[in-house]
Amino acid sequence: MAIDAVIFDFGGVLMDWNPDYLYRKLIPDPAERRQFLTEICGPEWVEKQDRGRSWDEAVAELAAIHPDKAPLIEAFRDRWIEMLAGPIAPGVALVRRLHIANVPLYGLTNWCSETFKIARPQMPYLDWLRDTVVSGEVRLAKPDPRIFRLLFERNGMVPERTAFIDDHTPNIEAAKALGLHAILYKEADSTEAALRQLGLRF
Repeated sequence: MAIDAVIFDFGGVLMDWNPDYLYRKLIPDPAERRQFLTEICGPEWVEKQDRGRSWDEAVAELAAIHPDKAPLIEAFRDRWIEMLAGPIAPGVALVRRLHIANVPLYGLTNWCSETFKIARPQMPYLDWLRDTVVSGEVRLAKPDPRIFRLLFERNGMVPERTAFIDDHTPNIEAAKALGLHAILYKEADSTEAALRQLGLRF
């Protein structure tokens, strides 16, 4: 079955986001920084904001548990923009080529609605996408199959005719289970090759 649409993840594919970019300034010791970003402001904590929890609630709750770390916890919210290094040029170039070739493009991202609004001006290439589902806005996050289905339903998409690009293996596995042609993003060239193997011409 021919592929006629492509869904892109954002972080790690089109946008370079990493808490280390900020916390290298705040916690110079690598071991201490890794502990903070694993055990205090770790991925599970961040994922709750991706599912719709407000940053004010998240920061207040965690600062109450770790009052000695409160300024560092507050920085995750107040200086979040410093975690962005900007667009990932090869990924954006791939999106541009697909757009020029009139391939229907969509976005599916795990991203807090508050910080997505902050980052959006740095991502003008998202104007090339026909629709984007942001997890924090719909209170669902990958790899939950419901967020994929929401994108399908909003746009009348057929999973078996759609490619999905993401840099996180659990999301790839969830996409495959739904019938999508899922491509684990490692770099743009191999992703482009995989899309061409699926029959896309661009």
